[in-house]
Amino acid sequence: MKIIILGSGVLGVASAYYLARKGHEVTVVDRQPAAAMETSFGNAGEVSPGYSAPWAGPGVPLKAIKWLTMEHGPLKIRPKLSMHQWSWLAQMLANCTSERYAVNKARMVRIAEYSRDCLKELRAEIGITYDERTMGTLQLFRKQEQLDGIDGDVKVLKDSGVAFEVLDRDGCIRVEPGLARVRDKFVGGLRLPGDETGDCHIFTQNLAAEAERLGVTFLYDTSIQALAAEGDRITGVSTSRGVLTADRYVVALGSYSPLLLKQIGIKAPIYPVKGYSITVPITNSQLAPVSTVMDETYKIAITRLGDRIRVGGTAELAGFDLALRDGRRKALEHSVSDLFPEGGDVAAASFWCGLRPMTPDGTPIIGGTKYRNLWLNTGHGTLGWTMSCGSGRVLADLISGDRPDIDTHDLAINRYAA
Repeated sequence: MKIIILGSGVLGVASAYYLARKGHEVTVVDRQPAAAMETSFGNAGEVSPGYSAPWAGPGVPLKAIKWLTMEHGPLKIRPKLSMHQWSWLAQMLANCTSERYAVNKARMVRIAEYSRDCLKELRAEIGITYDERTMGTLQLFRKQEQLDGIDGDVKVLKDSGVAFEVLDRDGCIRVEPGLARVRDKFVGGLRLPGDETGDCHIFTQNLAAEAERLGVTFLYDTSIQALAAEGDRITGVSTSRGVLTADRYVVALGSYSPLLLKQIGIKAPIYPVKGYSITVPITNSQLAPVSTVMDETYKIAITRLGDRIRVGGTAELAGFDLALRDGRRKALEHSVSDLFPEGGDVAAASFWCGLRPMTPDGTPIIGGTKYRNLWLNTGHGTLGWTMSCGSGRVLADLISGDRPDIDTHDLAINRYAA
């Protein structure tokens, strides 16, 4: 089949690679000059199946109020005269129950664990490199009440068969020796040894090169304007190169997916949650993080990527605003400087932001639509890198009429209609 994929972020490229591997004729269209130039460019670097969890959970509304009042709080809301913003918030609040949290987390862990396994296979098969490390994630708790409140997450991890360790201070320092000098600043942690790290931008560009070797065509510097539909089929996509046609179409445009889908009557509940990162050159490798440390208080991930430290986090609800705000940079600098004060040169850090495509239940949207030849691979929120390979492989199976290795019945957009 001839397939057009809209979007060359990590989800679009992974979809293209797995579809090409099944023998399809694939074209990827993107407005950028190369792959992974937007949200996939500077994310936190985590491949963290064990840390996969929806933002919507019991107690989150009260926590959100606290976060909004913190100096370096993880959440900022910039109110807009937008029904999209407020309806998405209402849907998210509706998912803040223990029952919905358990369902949503289990779905997210399912696709994330599968994706991590697909990534391992990919490394073995094609030898792809991307500053990868396979040394786990440490969720670090500064307060005892945080450590005492992990029972719900631990239960889901057990039920899903995910390996974990609950660590005291000495245990945390054993896996992250750079924390020894600040042992008074945390009480313990939850370690997920199966998690990995790596540079998503490097990975995506290298995978795009592999996809090209399989025959995938990339049309960069091409703006996507509209989808044309007749009855229950998509008939083409209008672009700056003219109308492009195919047998199947895949929308993998991240936060911009709802804008395109709305034109053809599909309401995708995805909101652009803005995240920031700084990339810090390492000055002392012995005092820098070994892998990823998640600073639970500030919801900031501190990740080792080769000779750099990637510090990513914060959630800002501000529509499609891409302004770099100094207050967010200070929050990132505070977290890494507080935990790894001599690990890197924060003054020399680069500063970046991107829009995470977040669904109200945290689960991505993977699967078909009311149009027989239109498919979605979008809405992965903070976990696009974590879920990329599994999502691409699942979508390739579904489009090809093959049975995926995991259950996908609750991943498609029709779950919102229910």
